[in-house]
Amino acid sequence: KDIQYIYSEFYNKLEFARFDSNVGRFVGYTEYGVKQANYWNNIPSYISGLNAQRETYCQHNIGIWYGNP
Repeated sequence: KDIQYIYSEFYNKLEFARFDSNVGRFVGYTEYGVKQANYWNNIPSYISGLNAQRETYCQHNIGIWYGNP
């Protein structure tokens, strides 16, 4: 439960939108980012694909990061 997948979008070194697997949707941080977040949040297949990344990427690598040395 404490594993989190974060996907951020940047332009000119400024983060304008972020997907967080704990929130389950995009959050916009600029005017453009809010518009893009609303657009991306209305595509269910895209959101479910990013939620699946937590299982495929994060859960798969837990043993590498937290395994026995």
